[in-house]
Amino acid sequence: MNGNSVVLDTNIVLYLLNGDRVLAEMLYQKKLYISFISQLELFGFNEITSHQQVEISKFIKDCIVIDINEEIKNEVISIRKTTKLKLPDSIVLATARYLSLPLITADADFKATKFSEIIIYE
Repeated sequence: MNGNSVVLDTNIVLYLLNGDRVLAEMLYQKKLYISFISQLELFGFNEITSHQQVEISKFIKDCIVIDINEEIKNEVISIRKTTKLKLPDSIVLATARYLSLPLITADADFKATKFSEIIIYE
């Protein structure tokens, strides 16, 4: 993976928090961005433990969280009109497109979008 920066989908963050060493090595010394939607998804799991909350908080502090803005909203609308992605996935992809950075995800639904900036982690 070229470049020093990448946007992480929520599932990638979960893999990292669960100790995926291959992924950790791949992202070592990269500048990590996440969408605010990933932050909400991570903290919104209904069975999250206090230990998991602490670990998520630590991880998020090492990332740059991107909030919604008008440009991202417009990109979300465009993505939703041309793909079958769910709204949260569209927001994450729109964030990556807004930043002109690759998005790394393990979600196969992104394969159908044909956007070149998506890296599918398998």
